[in-house]
Amino acid sequence: MTDSRLARRMAAIRPSPTAAVSDTLRAMQAAGRSVINLGEGELDFDSPETAKLAAVAAIETNQTKYTPVAGTDALKDAVRRKFARENGIEYGPDEVIVGTGGKQLIFNALLATLDVGDEVLIPAPYWVSYPDIVALTGATPVTIETTSEEGFKLTPAGLRERLTAQTRWVVLNSPNNPTGAVYSEAELEALLLELDAWPNVLILADDIYEHLVYEGRFATPAACRPDLKSRILTVNGVSKVFSMTGWRIGYAGGPQWLIHAMTTLQSQSTTNAASISQAAAVGALDGSLSFLEPRVAALRARRDLAVARINAIDGLRCERPAGAFYLYIDCAALLGRRANDGERLETDVDVAAWLVKEAGVGVVPGTAFGLSPWLRLAYGVPTPTLESALDAIEAACQRLAD
Repeated sequence: MTDSRLARRMAAIRPSPTAAVSDTLRAMQAAGRSVINLGEGELDFDSPETAKLAAVAAIETNQTKYTPVAGTDALKDAVRRKFARENGIEYGPDEVIVGTGGKQLIFNALLATLDVGDEVLIPAPYWVSYPDIVALTGATPVTIETTSEEGFKLTPAGLRERLTAQTRWVVLNSPNNPTGAVYSEAELEALLLELDAWPNVLILADDIYEHLVYEGRFATPAACRPDLKSRILTVNGVSKVFSMTGWRIGYAGGPQWLIHAMTTLQSQSTTNAASISQAAAVGALDGSLSFLEPRVAALRARRDLAVARINAIDGLRCERPAGAFYLYIDCAALLGRRANDGERLETDVDVAAWLVKEAGVGVVPGTAFGLSPWLRLAYGVPTPTLESALDAIEAACQRLAD
């Protein structure tokens, strides 16, 4: 029951399902249970040395005061250099902003632009926070289901069918969380072509997994269509690629009017991101990316291992993702089966809860991402840990009865 003292808007959102899985597993560990968390979107690698050294230097030189709301000049300049060097996108100083993670910047952008009656088109499966953030603004999240046959990618026809006069944003996330799908430049251009006739529609490009691509090449909307740059907000950060989740630094580039509005909102909420974290992000963005090659190779090997093992388990099936570090697993064939205690698995939520209880492995049900019955498995853990988790999943599935 909802407490009457809470605002009505709280009924429109839910706690993050991915965070909930991690909280459950931490509680089980605290109680002495051996568990493996494959539900959290976090890599096991360390932050780059360039980031750590820059943070230490910032501490030793007392860079511990407030910074400008939108970020230090040093970090904004590093962000602009990154966009120009890696993506071919030129931004001015007033067209970039730094926040406490990419999530905050997405929240700021949507809160600054959406009113009741507006709609945001979100391809499903989607990152769990998109629809809840939209709902919190009072606008309406409109999901567009994709299929495994389409590679879990939005098609021009699918986009065309859902565009209306109420559409305010289209969300594009590549590489995708939770499927690992990667849009090619041609695929993005085809989608953006559909938006030529809708000049009031904005595009949110969530590029947080940019460098974690195993097949094909990364592409981003503002580079594909520079003429649409004034309608595109490109969001990125240091959390995933640089394995700096705890530093809490995201950044974005977009039109000056939008960045200004996002900065105003931020000035009344978090103010600036932590000064030490900003210094660390400069070290990361300006440092060499040579550390990435062995990490991507390790992740590719883990991906291939996990795909082969999952597809060898009766009742589970998945495709080989081109990017990120997730498998999106079809568990439809497990539905209707019974556990040893007689429990019948009716939904992917049941399957995920049963795997925690029976195998001690945490995954996230596809329901959280807007498409079921599927499971998201994150393979950003050491290979021996991943192998142990896959062994436990296989053994648990073998104990199910028809």
